[in-house]
Amino acid sequence: MFKVTIDNKTTSLSDRMPITALLDDPAKHYMAAKVNNRLRELTYELSFDSVVQPLDLTTSDGVKVYETSLRYLLAMAFHNLYPDYQIKISYAVSRALLVTLVSPKITMDRQLINNVVQEMDRLVAQDIPFERTVMSKDDAYDYFVAQNQQDKADALQYRPEKTCHFYRCGDYLNYMYGYMVPSTGYLRSYKLFAYDGHMVVQYPRYEAGGVIPQFKDEPTFSKVLKNAHKWAKICNAEIISKMNDHVNESTYVDFINMNETLHNDMLHQLGDRIVEDIENIRLICIAGPSSSGKTTFSNRLRIELMSRGITPLRISLDMYYKDRDQIPLDEFGAKDFEHIDALDVELFNQNMLALINGEEAELPNYQFEQGRAEHGFVTKIGPDTPIIIEGIHALNDSLSYLIPKHQKFKIYIAPQFQLNIDYHNPISYTDIRLLRRIVRDKKYRGASAERTLDMWPSVRRGEFKWIYPYQEGCNYVYNSALTYELCVLKKYALPALQEVKPDSPHYITANRLIKFLKYFKDMDDKWVPCNSLLREFIGGSCFADVDE
Repeated sequence: MFKVTIDNKTTSLSDRMPITALLDDPAKHYMAAKVNNRLRELTYELSFDSVVQPLDLTTSDGVKVYETSLRYLLAMAFHNLYPDYQIKISYAVSRALLVTLVSPKITMDRQLINNVVQEMDRLVAQDIPFERTVMSKDDAYDYFVAQNQQDKADALQYRPEKTCHFYRCGDYLNYMYGYMVPSTGYLRSYKLFAYDGHMVVQYPRYEAGGVIPQFKDEPTFSKVLKNAHKWAKICNAEIISKMNDHVNESTYVDFINMNETLHNDMLHQLGDRIVEDIENIRLICIAGPSSSGKTTFSNRLRIELMSRGITPLRISLDMYYKDRDQIPLDEFGAKDFEHIDALDVELFNQNMLALINGEEAELPNYQFEQGRAEHGFVTKIGPDTPIIIEGIHALNDSLSYLIPKHQKFKIYIAPQFQLNIDYHNPISYTDIRLLRRIVRDKKYRGASAERTLDMWPSVRRGEFKWIYPYQEGCNYVYNSALTYELCVLKKYALPALQEVKPDSPHYITANRLIKFLKYFKDMDDKWVPCNSLLREFIGGSCFADVDE
């Protein structure tokens, strides 16, 4: 006998039983479950004392399982209709998927998309089970080669295990590097439409309450992703196996420097844009989600402008926090340091306006340990000196309401990768930012991965509320991704993640990150330049003393 507890209701069982049999879920509301703090598919059979937490589309893990299964359904629909077509699935604007035809190189027209939608609808209506099976790595390699899927075959050589898990759905076989829903009938919510010659696929999002959010066209952001896709091809690193080839063939020094040169080129381009309008620009506003590399970027931009005869004043918005007892509370009753009302907006505007008008201003000096601002330093700037401000609210006009819009140049910075495990399995740039933060927090703050993972949901809520709504209205998007970085971050991130214990509430996330990091070959970081944005996270930055 063993006991299973679901929603505070305990049942005694004598025989093995799948989770689906214990859930009253005729509408297929749940996508997966946590069982004793481990992520499990709903087909998982229980045979021991278990505490089960069903996961729906309002949870991050539930949506990940749904999205993984939806990508399988997409690939299956194309296989059924167009077996000679090869597709690549990437992450795209408005937090959707982008499907591109790798071969043949044709535009996805309305008829093709309608055919795919009809086939997906047909497969969902049939409610075909996803059956998990095991195959040796050698047999899996031969299978993918026979299916003309060399990208999948090449990825397997970096899999440390000797076997592979596959999912069979009818006569179709594929693997998406993640857990799946029990059957196609669970995948009833998606939207497909043409976008810029490709196909966009929307699916439910946990941050939208488990529904499909309204699509937001983001042309500036879309252009950055398109350029990132081109760059991945130029440096031959659009999938993991090709990137690992740089290590195998000892071309990684060239590979590293190619990526650093791209960052230099973007800085030069940005410098040109600012110089063109320097007579009007008084504030250079920099914002982006956590671990985008804002500190190193703002230092390098400062130097880029200095090389053009412009010496900006650099100010961090962290200087303008209110005293700790004035910080607003979030919905959980905790102090919300990411809320705009946590900053002394009025003082900030008074200071900026005084400086722009050529007057002296005393800037605050916030003491985080004491939780209050002290008298800072008095400064004054000339009429040709722009002010660089960097912080979560920098792009929000509510922060700098006294400064005319034409005097502000807004820069959004974030790592926008177009990197896949194989053509059907994109790598999340949110996960890459999380890995950066885990490495940085461990290096500079002595914080465990457990601590970083514990803070991450709050960080993400702040990004959705205070950063993403303002990204499309910026003057320039700086892609802070370095395509090689996961090969360098791996040796720092893996030990930190492996410290997360199985009984931790963050074990599921840590285990998921460990699994995909293992596919990357190690790259020696001694070739990473001291002014590289990556140094902000792994250490050895030449800007470290500047920012102390």
